[in-house]
Amino acid sequence: MKIKQTRNTLSNTYLDAMKIRQIVFVKGQGVPLSLEIDENEAYCLHFVLYNDLGNAVATCRILPNQDHSKATLQRMAVLPDQQGKHLGKHLLEEVITFCKQQGFKEMILHAQLTAKGFYDKLGFIPFGEEFEEAGIQHISMMKTL
Repeated sequence: MKIKQTRNTLSNTYLDAMKIRQIVFVKGQGVPLSLEIDENEAYCLHFVLYNDLGNAVATCRILPNQDHSKATLQRMAVLPDQQGKHLGKHLLEEVITFCKQQGFKEMILHAQLTAKGFYDKLGFIPFGEEFEEAGIQHISMMKTL
C-alpha cells in the first residue's frame, strides 16, 4: 500500500480523492455535491491510500488552522467494497503521524455518529453536543498529539 498527498487540486491524486468522496458521500450518503466540494479544497492537504494494485481505495484531508497548531481532519472515506479491511485505520494512523511530524498539537474532526467508534479506537475524544451536518448527525472529536 502507498499513500500520496497533494495540495494541487488539478493533480491525479486529488482527482482520485474526489472520485472516492463522490462514491461514498454524494452517491452513498446523498450529500449534495455543492456541500461536498467546498471553498477549503485548495487550502487542504489531501491524502489518498492506494492498494497494491495501484487503485485508490481511501482518502481524507486535513485543514490546518492559521498558526498550524491544529489540523482539522475532514472527508475521511473508504470505498464501500474496501471497508472492513482496516484501510481507514491505516490511512488515519499515517495522517496522525504526519501531523505530529509537522508540529501540530491537536487534531479535531466532525465524526458521523456511525463512525464515532472508529475514531474512539484511535484516541479521539468526543466533545460538545451532537449536531447535523449535510443532513447527517455528527459529534465533534479531538485528539492531542
